[in-house]
Amino acid sequence: MTPQIKKVVCLFSASVAFILLGAASCTSDDQSYKTKVEDPEFIHGTVKAITDRIVHDIFSPPVASRIYAYSSVAGYEAIRHIDPSYESLAGQVNGLTEVPKPDPTLEYCYQLASVEAMLRLGKKLTFTERDIEEYRAKTLQQFRDLGIPGDVFDRSIEYGDKVGDHIIAWSTKDNYAQSRSFPKYTILTDASSWKPTPPAYMEAVEPHWNKIRTFVIDSAAQFRPEPAVKFSIDKNTQFYKEAVEVYQIGKDLTPLQREIASFWDCNPFVVNVRGHVMFATKKISPGGHWMNITGVACRKTHSNTVQSSEAYVRVALSLVDGFIVCWDEKYRSKVIRPETYINQHIDPNWVPLLQTPPFPEYTSGHSVISAASAIALTAYSAITLHSPIQQKLNME
Repeated sequence: MTPQIKKVVCLFSASVAFILLGAASCTSDDQSYKTKVEDPEFIHGTVKAITDRIVHDIFSPPVASRIYAYSSVAGYEAIRHIDPSYESLAGQVNGLTEVPKPDPTLEYCYQLASVEAMLRLGKKLTFTERDIEEYRAKTLQQFRDLGIPGDVFDRSIEYGDKVGDHIIAWSTKDNYAQSRSFPKYTILTDASSWKPTPPAYMEAVEPHWNKIRTFVIDSAAQFRPEPAVKFSIDKNTQFYKEAVEVYQIGKDLTPLQREIASFWDCNPFVVNVRGHVMFATKKISPGGHWMNITGVACRKTHSNTVQSSEAYVRVALSLVDGFIVCWDEKYRSKVIRPETYINQHIDPNWVPLLQTPPFPEYTSGHSVISAASAIALTAYSAITLHSPIQQKLNME
């Protein structure tokens, strides 16, 4: 072999080696996305994006809980295939039939499918579709940048859409659309019943919410509370004494009490009056507050994507059924608000620290859904914290 031929052979061998090394490197890069997509911030960010739309569009607390429930179920059903120990909610949640399954012979990015499914519901159930679409485009680009193979990417989006469409079809049968045309609440003239409160004197919110299909419980009446305290203006009765207690606390609030009240102030639509000017302030709903707390709990427990998705769906289902049960009682007992009662029978100039929301007093919506969410989240955290994987992460 001549020196020239030897040189050519060496160059050829080096080139082949370089190409093979490059191919191996590409294969490694293609697979590295599997670790990168396992970032629960994709799930947390998507829930936050839906929350932002709920706040912007000023959905009432009960309606907001419905949006959280359907979007969370969609996200969970798409991502649960990461771990076969996670079961479908079909057959466990009222009216939900078998959800489309992925092809077991093909590869998917279930985290991407989950985000797509949630956003599909978010876009369908809110008004500002453009904002959801902008968030979707940005998030999908982030997934692309992680190096997901094109066929896996497209297949995952398609699967997320199938799951989302299935959940949308399920959502259309919960009586929500029909309830939009139900008659408005008729204000009663008796002394004990709820009346609209200042400054906007808004009409009653969702008086027919007990007719919405429940999710886990059998009906709106399953957890009927004790009857409300009997109305009375007699100073020796429990009703009057409780009103006086509210009145006194409101007059003598400590800085800490004001701070706590401000933290839990989740009235999504507060009307502000400044002289002749009236304007509204948008805020997060009570359900949105608890979905945010769920995100904090997931981060604290180092929950992965599928665990975080399960946490959100547990809390969301507790929220939506909690509101249905609570609203069932509100429009059965129709209890007068403390602000109205105190102004009429104790002090006409008294104003509560926080603006009174437009629906009857009993039972307290915030109390009901906070208790339900806290129990669901506590149970989830206990399970997660005691798993071998989480114990190892927490030690680190």
